[in-house]
Amino acid sequence: MLLTRHARERLIKRLAKNRKPERFYPLLWAFLDRSRRIDVNRGIVIFTDGTKSLVCSRLDCERLPLEEIKERVGGISRAYECVFLDGRTARETIPRKFLESVPDGEYCFYINREKRSIYIGSAPPLLAITLRPAKKSERECAD
Repeated sequence: MLLTRHARERLIKRLAKNRKPERFYPLLWAFLDRSRRIDVNRGIVIFTDGTKSLVCSRLDCERLPLEEIKERVGGISRAYECVFLDGRTARETIPRKFLESVPDGEYCFYINREKRSIYIGSAPPLLAITLRPAKKSERECAD
C-alpha cells in the first residue's frame, strides 16, 4: 500500500506520531489486520475497524519476475519510499539496495517516479487516500 501525502499526514497524526516509514507502516499494517475490507466499487476499497476508516484506490501494476524489476530500477540513484507487502517491509532507501532483501519470485510491481515510491507484492497495490472517522454504516459493518 502506498500513501498520498494527505493520507501519510493523517496516519502520522492519528496512529503513529512518527514520520519515519519504518515506524508508521507497521502501525498501518496492524490497523489493516484488525480491519474489515469493504469493496465499494472496482476502484475504491475501504478498510474500517469501526472507529476509523482508511479509504484506498486501486493502482494498475505489472506482474514481473524479480530480475526484471531489478533491471528497471537499476539506474535509480536517489532514495525512494520502497514497500514490500509480503515481507511487510517499508523503507526510504535506494531501490536496488532494497531489492537485495526481497526473495526471488514474480511480483506485482508499481513505480511512481514523480513521487519516488515503489511497491512490490503478491497482491495489486492500493493507494491510501485518507484516514477518517468511520461513517455509521461502516461502524455497523465492523461489529
